[in-house]
Amino acid sequence: MPCTTLLVGKKATADGSTMIARNEDYFHAFNPKRFVVVTPDKQPKKYQSVNTKCQVALPSGPQRYTALPEIESMEKKTGIWGEGGINDANVAMSATETSTTNSRILGVDPLVKNGIGEEDFVTIVLPYIRSAKEGVKLLGNYLEKYGTYESNGVIFSDKDSIWYMETIGGHHWAAKRVPDDSYVVAPNWFCITDFDFEASDTMFSADLEQLIINHHLNVDGDGSYNLRHIFGSHNDSDYAYNIPRQWYVQKLFNPSDVEQPDNPNLPFAKKPEHLLTIEDVKYALSSRYQHTPYDPYSDRGSDAERHAFRPIGFQRNQELHILQIRNDVPAKVAGICWLAFGPNAYNGIVPFYTNVFDTPAQYRDTKPKFDISNMYWLTHTITTVADDHPKRYNYTIEALKQNTLGTGRHVLMLTDDKAAEMSGKELTTELEKANQEIATAAYNLAMKCLGDMVETGSLLIRLNF
Repeated sequence: MPCTTLLVGKKATADGSTMIARNEDYFHAFNPKRFVVVTPDKQPKKYQSVNTKCQVALPSGPQRYTALPEIESMEKKTGIWGEGGINDANVAMSATETSTTNSRILGVDPLVKNGIGEEDFVTIVLPYIRSAKEGVKLLGNYLEKYGTYESNGVIFSDKDSIWYMETIGGHHWAAKRVPDDSYVVAPNWFCITDFDFEASDTMFSADLEQLIINHHLNVDGDGSYNLRHIFGSHNDSDYAYNIPRQWYVQKLFNPSDVEQPDNPNLPFAKKPEHLLTIEDVKYALSSRYQHTPYDPYSDRGSDAERHAFRPIGFQRNQELHILQIRNDVPAKVAGICWLAFGPNAYNGIVPFYTNVFDTPAQYRDTKPKFDISNMYWLTHTITTVADDHPKRYNYTIEALKQNTLGTGRHVLMLTDDKAAEMSGKELTTELEKANQEIATAAYNLAMKCLGDMVETGSLLIRLNF
């Protein structure tokens, strides 16, 4: 899927948590999503991909985990597509950031038509790992055994570390640990740059270095390994579709740096100029080049500039998840899935505890067609009204975003305190109650936003006399 990923190490966040975030985008406007808990009894014992029919032998003893799959009516047709979640061990996984590659590596290691891919990754990996590093190892084993039919970036995190993993050709892969004091932006192209095969912060398929040497894939000629240069694409489309998104987020978090939006050598990781928050991540992944001539809603630029670059927040956003593992609370409440459905320019994001057995209906029971009781469809309704007059409704949308986040944060604070002495069923009941309170508040705020827009817009419609 044409997504955007943003990762923030624990020393780069204001609260010391790790955050892995990704916009799940789609090829057209609608691909309804839902938020669920998969308990061990619901986890398949034998797995077969719907699209490729690849059969994967799964380990025993799966953990409970959250996921963001297709709606039930689509799973049998297109597969699960679990996308992102957190398991019982407070390990988070997001999959995938669809990536680009080049013909040189595909000539050496072609993609595998009947292999595994984004449809499968979360389901076959997340229930079975107890650290981010274990996630890299398990998926790496699967890639080497079954192969993959697409190029992807996959993210794993726990309370201490974040690993970004990229598939290479049909069977190879490389992963790099995100520096604790840094963030990473991945915009649909190969992202890992400087790579040291001897370092403790890298992992890779066993023969990767030799493959590069044997097939003369290293184009730099100085003895170093820049994997983006070796395995990535360098197409004209990258300069309009991919590179500007990385440039804009780095511009937000490092405003004193002066870079151009067509620079193909932007770094893999950067240390931000200020500690980052959930609000920063949400803003970045909702952005459309605000305060530049490239904003599609801007009056500053020419028509060509306004349509020059693919925005991050746009019509085809299906959901945004920020998977946060907190370090300032007990492990039993540390895992939080911050979630927003629909186009991110027009939605609020809410926090959900992941140590639960069920999720709120507004986010769980998404229908295949329009149903305003679902957050997914309510966001699309707000978007449809607001898009024609973004300035008219700007204050209302900003109020929605702020109030939704503020309410969610407040419920978290109160629930963290209540849950401190709880365990077992009493704990999960309290966390599910908090999740429902947050979901109800978010839904009501979104309905208020829609109502305010209707009341404002009705006074200004052109059919008047």
